Amino acid sequence: MRKNDSSATLQSDQSAVADAGVKAMIPIGRPFLDFVLSALADAGFTTVCLVVGPEHDIIRNHYEGAGKPSRIDVHFAIQEKPLGTANALLAAQNVVGDENFIVLNSDNYYPSDALRQLRLAAVPSIAGFRRRSLIEEGNVAPDRVTRFGALDVDGDGCLRRILVGKAAQEIGDSGNALASMNCWTFDARIFDACRDVPISVRNEYELPQAVQLAIDTMHMKVMVVPIDAGVLDLSSRGDIAAVAEKLAAVEVSL
Repeated sequence: MRKNDSSATLQSDQSAVADAGVKAMIPIGRPFLDFVLSALADAGFTTVCLVVGPEHDIIRNHYEGAGKPSRIDVHFAIQEKPLGTANALLAAQNVVGDENFIVLNSDNYYPSDALRQLRLAAVPSIAGFRRRSLIEEGNVAPDRVTRFGALDVDGDGCLRRILVGKAAQEIGDSGNALASMNCWTFDARIFDACRDVPISVRNEYELPQAVQLAIDTMHMKVMVVPIDAGVLDLSSRGDIAAVAEKLAAVEVSL
C-alpha cells in the first residue's frame, strides 16, 4: 500500500493513510475496516480481536473512541514485530482462550453470507472462494486470480494442501477452482502449530504453513467450505477506486 502508483488517483485523506501503510483504515467514506466489522456482525459474530502493531494507534483510537461499535465487542492484541500471520495469531491467544474462532484479513471485504457459512461450518474449516466468482463479483482481475492459493481438496472435502506458484496456475478447470482468501475457522490446536512452524523463505512465520504442519503432523482435518461469492481485496493503491465503487451501496451498521 505504501508503494506509489501513478495510475491510482487518491483523495488526500486516502493518500495519507496509504502512506502510513494501514490498509484497513483507508477511508472509503468511512474506514474500510468498518465495512469488514459490519459484515461480521451481520453474519452473527459478536466479538472481534484486532491484531495490530505497536505503532497502529490510528486503529485503536478509532474503535475505542468515536468509532466504537455497539453491535460487536472489539478487543486488541499487539504483535510486537511483523513476523508473519502465524505469529500474529499467537498474539491473539490470550483474547481467544479456548473458544473456536474465525481468522480473516482486515484488508479483505468478505460478504456477510460467506462469513455466515463459515461460522456455521465444522471447525476447523477454510472458505474456498471460486475463482470465477472472485473475478465476476469481486475486484480480482483474471490475470491476478492465480496469485491466490488454489485448494487441493480430498474426497471427503478436506484440505490436502494449498497450491501456490506454478501449481496454482496450471490447475485444471481454473474457473471452478477454489481459492484461499485467508478466511478460516480454528480451534485452540492451531496455536501449537503456529508455535512449531518453521520460518519461511520470506523470513516470516506463516499461517498457511502452520495449517499444513497441523494437517501433516497433528492429524488435523480442515474442511473446505465452497463459496460462490466475490471478495474485495484492498492490497494496493490501485485497488482503492474499484473497492470504493463496489462498496458504495453497502450499508454499514456498527
